[in-house]
Amino acid sequence: MDESKKIKLLSNILRASHFEWRRAALKTNPGQDPMELIGAFWTEVAIDTARFYARNIDPKGDVARQFADLFVGSSQAMDEDCTYTGVDEAGCHTVTHTDCPWYHWHKKEGLLAEDRPGCDRWLEKTAAEVNAALGTCIRFATDETIPDGGAVCRRRFWVEG
Repeated sequence: MDESKKIKLLSNILRASHFEWRRAALKTNPGQDPMELIGAFWTEVAIDTARFYARNIDPKGDVARQFADLFVGSSQAMDEDCTYTGVDEAGCHTVTHTDCPWYHWHKKEGLLAEDRPGCDRWLEKTAAEVNAALGTCIRFATDETIPDGGAVCRRRFWVEG
């Protein structure tokens, strides 16, 4: 099996495991609010992601660009169609997903309402953890998402202050 097929297979195993974990967690905690559970899950993922990002960001460099590049790399590693699309007129670094397997899995599972909030929570907490580790002030905005009916998922990254 070639490397591309292995990555796709492993990424799908990861996503399947997420939804299996979700079902098991809700079965063993029947009163649990699913959105609260998903928020807690993506917060935990963000903590680990931020440790990796913080080790790979030079605080003396263009922190927003480095964060955007790491976000693209993370997305591509999970077989998402994601690219850095440049700097906008306000100096924000823009990243665009033209497709995302997470969207298709959420849709297939009837859980589309959890897709964007999970991504946004992950980004929010990843940025907060990186900021705490490096003393930076990375911010992001979600301008368009596929789950909300957009053609793409587009996010902007910048450093405040």
